[in-house]
Amino acid sequence: MDIGIIGGVITLPAFKTLFGLNQDKLGAANLSANIVSVMQAGAFAGALIAFPISDKWGRKPALFMVTIVTIVGVIFQAASTGQLAVLYIGRFIAGLGLGAATMVTPTYVSENSPRALRGALTGLYQLFETIGAMLAFWINYGALLNISGNASWIVPISMQALPALLLSIGMFFCSESPRFLAKQDNWEKASRVLAQVRNLPVEHPYIQAELQEMQAQLEEERALVQGSGWKDIQREAWTVPANRKRALMSIALMVCQQMTGTNAINYYAPVIFTALGISGNANSLFATGVYGICKVAGCAAFLLLLADSVGRRKSLMWSGVSMALAMFYIGFYVRFDPPSASKAVPPAGYVALVAVYIFAVCFQLGWGPTCWIYVAEIPTSRLRGFNVALAASTQWLFNFVVARATPVMLITVGNAGYGTYFIFGCFCWAMVVFVYFFCPETKGLSLERMDELFGAADFKDVEDVGAAAVHAREEKMQDLQIETVERAN
Repeated sequence: MDIGIIGGVITLPAFKTLFGLNQDKLGAANLSANIVSVMQAGAFAGALIAFPISDKWGRKPALFMVTIVTIVGVIFQAASTGQLAVLYIGRFIAGLGLGAATMVTPTYVSENSPRALRGALTGLYQLFETIGAMLAFWINYGALLNISGNASWIVPISMQALPALLLSIGMFFCSESPRFLAKQDNWEKASRVLAQVRNLPVEHPYIQAELQEMQAQLEEERALVQGSGWKDIQREAWTVPANRKRALMSIALMVCQQMTGTNAINYYAPVIFTALGISGNANSLFATGVYGICKVAGCAAFLLLLADSVGRRKSLMWSGVSMALAMFYIGFYVRFDPPSASKAVPPAGYVALVAVYIFAVCFQLGWGPTCWIYVAEIPTSRLRGFNVALAASTQWLFNFVVARATPVMLITVGNAGYGTYFIFGCFCWAMVVFVYFFCPETKGLSLERMDELFGAADFKDVEDVGAAAVHAREEKMQDLQIETVERAN
């Protein structure tokens, strides 16, 4: 929720007065950038720290730890009351939890998901993150209208602990990832958990085929690189060509995701809407709330209609083109007809506001959820935790870059910051080219078959999970036909 909370909180009058944001434009921009971006610094560290913890003790214990750290960070922020040092410490600690969650959650979901639904289920991570941001936007709006004094920012800040609390409760009812259990050679429990999440008996051919794929992949990995220490993981990740390609691809995708400019809008939406001509703090926060609704609608549409039907490549390419067009229109509008507080918003200005909403929807139809789906599904089982940690830390590093640079860019890069939108628009075009040449389609493949796609393993002697399911249905039909014939005789 911090993505939605902090951007509105730094515009609330009580917060601005208490923390010294009522100063010249450039000074206020730098201070707000520091307040926002210190959380990303913590998240960068948290994503890296989460990898060894989740790989040693498991995904479930790691998620429990995430909730505790996040709640401690929120308490520090809410209790800061004008002390910038305490606020920074709280945001850094909360960032540790948030960064760790972005590494462990997609990994856990991906490892539990059947391949036919993996895109949709892993994408649910992005959907709930987007719902959290949307709720945060409206919490800020409600706090401005209905709460006075310091409580107007303390209440929104405190609400960040709610998702962590709900996660800790929900994990009590969840099992450990079957693929983590298999990696620990706990095959009995892995079989039981896999059968439970698939709602099939352990003896079912589908379950047995999936377990065989897990075993074949793990044996292939262990044959390539011996040992399981940190140095062994690094050697396997960077010296095996197929693994190196996937690691670099994950880094590149997360760099691209942040350079779309999505978090520039997420963190500074009220400021951007004001720059586009929306007058009044309440109006800009309301427009931000509508922006959140558009993001949720776009992500929900992706999961329901596109996640496992259109494919990863098409989603990334067409959404990249759409976002580039939206950013360029906003840039041209701000360049040639800059908004002014002394005049009403022209028709072209309202189109620019709509372009922001179109950008939000298009991001959620492609680059928002698809990147997390992709980086969680392409690695080998042994390297999945490391690969997602690498991707998540890259995401937070460039999230930090964008969050730190955007307020200053909106003041210094051209009149009214029009160059900011052109920069992000150019990145969107470049991303389309990158996906076209370097990202293969992964829709419909099991996690273990990714090694075959990237040339790291050969599964010709192992029956495909999908084929196993078809054969199981055929055998069941044959049994029914035999039973019918026997009854007739």
